[in-house]
Amino acid sequence: MTKVLISDSIHPKFINKLEEIGIQVDYEPNVKNDRLFEIIPDYDGLVVRSRTKVTKELIEQGLKLKVIGRAGVGLDNIDVTYANDKGIIVVNTPEAPTTSVAELVIGLMISVIRHIPLADSSMKEGKWIKSKLTGHELKDKTLGIIGFGRVGSKVARMASAIGMSILFFDPYVSDEYSENLVAKRVNLETLLKCSDVVTLHVPLTSETYHMIGRSELNTMKKSAILINTSRGAVIDQIALVESLRSGEISGAGLDVYSNEPPKDLELINLPNVICTPHIGSETLETKERIATLLAEKVMEILV
Repeated sequence: MTKVLISDSIHPKFINKLEEIGIQVDYEPNVKNDRLFEIIPDYDGLVVRSRTKVTKELIEQGLKLKVIGRAGVGLDNIDVTYANDKGIIVVNTPEAPTTSVAELVIGLMISVIRHIPLADSSMKEGKWIKSKLTGHELKDKTLGIIGFGRVGSKVARMASAIGMSILFFDPYVSDEYSENLVAKRVNLETLLKCSDVVTLHVPLTSETYHMIGRSELNTMKKSAILINTSRGAVIDQIALVESLRSGEISGAGLDVYSNEPPKDLELINLPNVICTPHIGSETLETKERIATLLAEKVMEILV
């Protein structure tokens, strides 16, 4: 019998779809690494999210593996090159969380620029600090989008509806694609200099690691805010702390971090930073969409 192991949490629709066609599914969302190495030789498929690290060593133990499924977008927790070398197909669902992540970006932008978390927490403490909470409108501001794929372009359409002007930087997007969208292509330096809000939508690769560092942060407007819902390590976190402390930029809205969960809370505790615990895909709609799409991709390989 074909067997699939799920080592991270996933919507039950995934399990149901595979079991309907006779695939045995074992669901161990909190499996420890030692046990994972012990049992992986028995499975034809492995399904993970971001918690499980699918290393070369783990792949070597997967003697029967035909497919590794990533419930979500990023593949930085999977040694894709080694898996492909072993003839194992790696699939993910980059199309699933587009709307959820884009909506969170807009939410973080508004939360930072209107001081919503501080307004809420102060009210709950019985304080009325209205005069200290003067913010700004997003209308007529410039949004700079770094990475103009599914999520970046979705954010552009939402922000345009608010009345923002859109700049984007993405060397991999064709002119034909960008011409159909409400955005102007610019180089990275121009984007950083001209944007009131900068939002990141790039995968974590050797090329994008720390692509926003001291120099880039110094190029931004002092009044600008930085939003990151992609991967934490695309920003130099030490440089970001320094820029936020010194007023080189005004604020940040973060859903991702260099280490998750973060142990060093220096960045998170800054008063001009709003943080969420990597919830870009944490909507019921996205979870169901991921399960359905991933099940279809895994079944196509195993059946």
